[in-house]
Amino acid sequence: MHVSHYNPWPLGKLPDSWQRPEPEAIRALGYNWDDPRDIVGMFERRLADYAGAKYAVVTDSCSNAIFLALKYRALSPGSTIEIPDQTYVSVPQQIHFAGYIPQVRDQKWSGLYELEGSGVFDSAARFRPNMFVGGEALQCLSFQIKKRLPIGRGGAILTDSHVAASWLKIASYDGRDLESPYDSDNHVRMLGWHYYMTPEDAARGLLLMEGLDGDLPDTMDQDHYPKLSEMVGLRSILRVS
Repeated sequence: MHVSHYNPWPLGKLPDSWQRPEPEAIRALGYNWDDPRDIVGMFERRLADYAGAKYAVVTDSCSNAIFLALKYRALSPGSTIEIPDQTYVSVPQQIHFAGYIPQVRDQKWSGLYELEGSGVFDSAARFRPNMFVGGEALQCLSFQIKKRLPIGRGGAILTDSHVAASWLKIASYDGRDLESPYDSDNHVRMLGWHYYMTPEDAARGLLLMEGLDGDLPDTMDQDHYPKLSEMVGLRSILRVS
């Protein structure tokens, strides 16, 4: 039986000056890797340890992390999920795309808040040691350029559940089980989404974490956002409490 292998990386013969430097840069810090996907796993373990969670699953954005977390919850179709009226516009859209109804209310918050009724937390504006809220939470992080870990693009989901972490990892990678050979019968375990973080971005995250110091203040609260309920483009999906 033919067994396929992961393509050498990078596949093309690029000049060294054209390649992103982060994967090789982390070697100097003691991170040893052979398969580039090992870098992603190292970043996930570093994040989980830093946050005080058992597991972290990285994604390509916080918005997609929220969507996946909501899909994992598998609430009854049409369930109502309450969020602050003043938050980022992507949040109600991800609730809608996941098959639920976003309902907004006046709420003060700083750094993070719960999507009430789901156990999912939007923690895009909080990044500090031991930040994981614990319990059954799925806590979603952002690594956008304005955040404490400015990778440029990326997100993550913190959890203490091995079952949740396994599902989220497979779901974020097109339903693929990366522990099995690409051409094995059970390599594709489910229908998934193309939401994974690249090894280059994960390496940048590891480099940036080397410079983190102290208890970092939240970067945003409700006053950084206008009201969702006043945005014409969202009226068709929002309920207002």
